[in-house]
Amino acid sequence: MSTARLPVPAPKPQRGRPRDPERVRRIVEAAQRHFNEHGLERASVDAIAADAGVSKMTVYSNFGSKEGLFQAVVRDRTAPVVDGVQGTEPLDPNHPEEALLAVGARFLALARGDALGALRAVYGVAGAQPEACRAFYKEGPERANGELAAYLRRAHSAGTLKVRNPLQAADLFLSMFLGSGHIRGLLKLDLPDARENRALLREAVRVFMAAYGA
Repeated sequence: MSTARLPVPAPKPQRGRPRDPERVRRIVEAAQRHFNEHGLERASVDAIAADAGVSKMTVYSNFGSKEGLFQAVVRDRTAPVVDGVQGTEPLDPNHPEEALLAVGARFLALARGDALGALRAVYGVAGAQPEACRAFYKEGPERANGELAAYLRRAHSAGTLKVRNPLQAADLFLSMFLGSGHIRGLLKLDLPDARENRALLREAVRVFMAAYGA
């Protein structure tokens, strides 16, 4: 399974030289480490800039604010899931079981890995920084749900699934990966092993196909 990520869209700088993609990538990678370790509120833009080997002004010129940088990190980490649905070769609506296995595997890897740090970071500022919370929701759950719902509509039109409410069905499918194993990850306890993850993936797809299969 490919884990290639989409390029990180970032706010366009208002002046100066064009963005350097490699420099942007270093900033995003450094920001993820700091957000995971310290949370959104306590993460320091100065420390992120130093870790990435750039100036603080360079961070702000590319991302506008710490919240904008956090949004870019979330977008970058959720890209593999979205790419599984809207990639250069869209998933075949005539083979929904294969498509769901692919999307589910990507989402499960995200839920067991990169998403955990982002969730801890945003939970720590819930209520205090609503813009960051909205950005996380928009670039994470809402985006993934929307793209999967679009695929489910195509499968419904192809007659391979019967989905009356695609957005609800997408939410139900992805939610099956956010059970006890995900909670263990949020609490920094031992995560499920590869065998447990494979079993969960197969069962989630089986249950979904039993409910929505044509």
